[in-house]
Amino acid sequence: MTERKTLQLRDPSETADAAPTIKKKGRGWEISEKRLDALHDRARDLRRHSTEAHKALAARFAKEDFGKFKFTRHTVVGSAILDFVSHPLGLAVAIDEPEQNDALARRRDKSLGAVGIEVLRIPAETILEDVEAAMQPIFAAMNARYRDKQTARREHQSKYGSTPRRPSRGPRRDDRN
Repeated sequence: MTERKTLQLRDPSETADAAPTIKKKGRGWEISEKRLDALHDRARDLRRHSTEAHKALAARFAKEDFGKFKFTRHTVVGSAILDFVSHPLGLAVAIDEPEQNDALARRRDKSLGAVGIEVLRIPAETILEDVEAAMQPIFAAMNARYRDKQTARREHQSKYGSTPRRPSRGPRRDDRN
């Protein structure tokens, strides 16, 4: 008789310090296409059937003009579905629902942090009570991430030099006599 194979789950405390492995599957993450399609279907379902806190925060984000730093709702990043994410800033806003698993959320936040996405957690009750009060830490985190990106860009330019501009092709039409 052959030995049966069983699914062995790792203890979360053993993998707490491990960074995620980025592979060539699943748009850069180690995820099968089938699992990735299921995640996108779940994200679409979450967008269609959002909680009251999600709806309130989405309405507040729609009123605000963030310029190129817009937030998208229920976006798939790796194997996580993020409530709101701004890819240019590398900032995600997660709404903490009362029935949520905190250990899983901390593990997900750590793996997202390893790839450069900072996760800001806001309780759903705070959003439902006062959306403006919930926006203050979001604005602060956005400003901090923007300053960090500017500092990193300046350090990179000072170390490697700025990219050369294209040579001029002569005077402009309005400069000619």
